[in-house]
Amino acid sequence: MKKSRFTESQIVAILKEGEAGVAVAQLTRKHGISAATYYHWKSKYGGAAVSELKRLRELEAENAKLKRMYAVWRWRTRRSRTFSAEIYGPPRICKSLVRLSENSLRKYIRPLASQGRLAPRP
Repeated sequence: MKKSRFTESQIVAILKEGEAGVAVAQLTRKHGISAATYYHWKSKYGGAAVSELKRLRELEAENAKLKRMYAVWRWRTRRSRTFSAEIYGPPRICKSLVRLSENSLRKYIRPLASQGRLAPRP
């Protein structure tokens, strides 16, 4: 993405000038921006203080970090499922167990594991 010529604090200062009563045409000429840019900034940053914008930037960075963490976690779980399917084969559960809840399903899986029925294929 193209980096802006103006920092967020400069944008807020320009918008405050506009709120103070300076004409939009004069502001755009003075700062070398278009009227469309001014109104875009006004819709995005209007009424925000510099401290709020810094907090917003921090939250966006944290959100991006969490999204990356989730993507890595999701990739690893899919990879491990594929790997376990190659070793153990497709899951062998009878149709009556599919209708059971997760808690009641545990009652049936533990005995299968202890009997060796969920062991890896040779």
